[in-house]
Formats: sequence, C-alpha cells, structure tokens
Amino acid sequence: MSQTVETAPVKPTITLDDLDKIDVRVGRIVAVDDVASSKKLIKMTVDFGGFMRTILSGMKEERDDCKGELEGRQALFVVNLAPRKMAGELSEGMIYDIGYEDGILPALAVPEREVPDGVRLG
Repeated sequence: MSQTVETAPVKPTITLDDLDKIDVRVGRIVAVDDVASSKKLIKMTVDFGGFMRTILSGMKEERDDCKGELEGRQALFVVNLAPRKMAGELSEGMIYDIGYEDGILPALAVPEREVPDGVRLG
C-alpha cells in the first residue's frame, strides 16, 4: 500500500566533489544483535567483502523481527563516517533506509539483484 507524504524541500546544491567524498557500498548483514541498553538500537555485523564493520541503527521499534528480517540481506551503507559511540557501543558506518525523515515506516535501500559484497555506489 502506498503512503502519501508532503514533499520536503530539496537540500542545498552540492558538487560532484562533495558527492565523491561519501563512500557508499553494498554490505551483507551477517548478524543482528540487540543493544540491551537502548530501546531503539540494534547492532549489525556487516560483511563488505574485504572487511567487516559493526553498524548501529535505530531500527528496533520499526520491525517485529529485526534478526529474521535483516540477517543475510544486502543493503547500502556509508562506510567512511567517523566512528561514533552510541549507547556504549561503537558504530562504524550508517545503513541507508528510506522514509525515516518523512515519518513513514522505513524501507532498506537495497540493490535490485545480488552483487558482490563491498561493491561501491557509482
């Protein structure tokens, strides 16, 4: 079922140089764990082919079964964000999801077909 949202204004213009600074890659979520000290956060272990990362996300309240819905799936991630401590855990990137900023139930940004883990956007 399609939801209707008010279209947000377009953000300020950036250059291709700005865009090139963001390292977006396909990763495979190999494990999902609860962050016990948080009502919102889950901890994902993500395989990017040549390296692994721990990435936290506030998805706990958005899905009935985070582990069952996410483990084994590929998704898009930013891998060059500075590490950030959240609820006592270190997050080494960010998963892309669609809709959170617009107040709808988020959906993962995923490749249309299986691709090698670690493949870059662009």
